[in-house]
Amino acid sequence: MRRVLMVSPHFPPDSSAASHRVRLLAPHLPAAGWRPTVVTVETTGYEGRLDPELASLVPDSIEVVRARTWSAEWTRRVGIGDLGLRAFVGLRHACRTLLANERFDALFITVYPVYPALLGPHLKSEFGVPFVLDYQDPWVGEWGRTVGGGRDGTPDLKSRASRQLGEWLEPHAVQAADALCAVSQGTIDGIRTRIPSSAALPHDVIPLGFEPADFERVHSRSTFGTRFDDADGLVHLSYVGTLLPTGIDTLRLLLTSLARARERHPLSQRLRLHFFGTSNQSSADRLRVMPVAVECGVEAVVSEEPARLDYLDALSILARSDAILLLGSSETHYTASKLGPALLSKRPLLALYNESSSVVSILAAAARQPSVRVVTYGREILTESRVAEVAGHLEGLARGQAYQPADVDLKQAVVFSAEHLSRRLAALFDRVAA
Repeated sequence: MRRVLMVSPHFPPDSSAASHRVRLLAPHLPAAGWRPTVVTVETTGYEGRLDPELASLVPDSIEVVRARTWSAEWTRRVGIGDLGLRAFVGLRHACRTLLANERFDALFITVYPVYPALLGPHLKSEFGVPFVLDYQDPWVGEWGRTVGGGRDGTPDLKSRASRQLGEWLEPHAVQAADALCAVSQGTIDGIRTRIPSSAALPHDVIPLGFEPADFERVHSRSTFGTRFDDADGLVHLSYVGTLLPTGIDTLRLLLTSLARARERHPLSQRLRLHFFGTSNQSSADRLRVMPVAVECGVEAVVSEEPARLDYLDALSILARSDAILLLGSSETHYTASKLGPALLSKRPLLALYNESSSVVSILAAAARQPSVRVVTYGREILTESRVAEVAGHLEGLARGQAYQPADVDLKQAVVFSAEHLSRRLAALFDRVAA
């Protein structure tokens, strides 16, 4: 059996969204002929809350090597908090030790964070191991150009500097890679635009997958107390996940439409919208949804808990909600990490996404109305016709239109399962190893 060294700084029990990429793919690789060894960081290197239940989903058969990191308590005093930078030396040492003593046929490095991708060229040069660079998000995107860490999410000096550094460093990693993979075609297209020579590299689009067994764990665990009463006669719609600055206009479309629905249809007064984990931090308290809710005049029927939820708690909320909200952003590459779990929850869905997002094509292949309602937009998001369309869908959900199993073809969704996607990743490994 061939072997692959998978570098993923975020890995359970870290509760960040980036932890799931390798967690989902690695367990199924042996069935496709590849035995993975995961190189990640020591648990003390994570700043957020740890999630022991998420760690329990990683099979004992997966070999995990943890590298040392610099303490964030010290590095933040000089303005460095990025996990990729703090762990870079430790990850390099762990990878060099493994490659010097054992045979590996491929190296897989996933971003975010981005800086460990720079290990690829050096490890390839020193040990002759081909490497695959994986993108969960663009290295150079809107951060530092249209959004950033400034007031109201505007670009600031640090975000502009981060973007400029990415423009310098990304070509070094990409041009040394033997293959690329990404969660969406839009992400691949962006790489090719920035680095034209990358068009010659083998690549595959491997979306954020899902593991059906995760929901089996949800149903077998003790009840998780949601923040709403699911037997109060109201209709509870939940959004679980980070709300990015580039997604504020999509949120504004939803809440403007909610106000319209409440004006037009008495039953829409039953709607309650809940937003969980809108920050990417487990201890955050900054509200991102409520200011927009106030702006739209619907703050009385909207709630927000910005702190990131533990993974199985998030799935429990999806399973107990009357309907699930999926919100995209202005960036065409944006996909949804909770798309698979949302389909497996067997709840009505309302999805608002850029027309070029992979979510749109996935839902078009696997689902139909009324159980799954999809509203798409292009460059302009908040239009009168679109507000009316979304308001109509909200009114339908307020009437209690139930989920219909016949509306969702889970056989179509299987192509986005972790098992299926792992086989595709193994095929890419086969190409570079050959």
